[in-house]
Amino acid sequence: MADWELILTMVGEKATTDITTAKDSKGFDECKESAVEGGTIAKNTRKELEKKTGKSVVSKDNYLNLTQSKAKKELEKK
Repeated sequence: MADWELILTMVGEKATTDITTAKDSKGFDECKESAVEGGTIAKNTRKELEKKTGKSVVSKDNYLNLTQSKAKKELEKK
């Protein structure tokens, strides 16, 4: 996961938490609605950033692959 992917994930989670608290959401349906709204905020932020920079925020990097690759390199050194 690249920096912007992590940051936008955090934006979506924090927005969802704050929306849920502000609306005093109770139950699955209300919380789901808050989650959709939080996710939409992150999505709109991503799209605007990509439009301004001309670059995709989404990367092919995968934390698990990076971690496994690093571990493999460490084993090869031994």
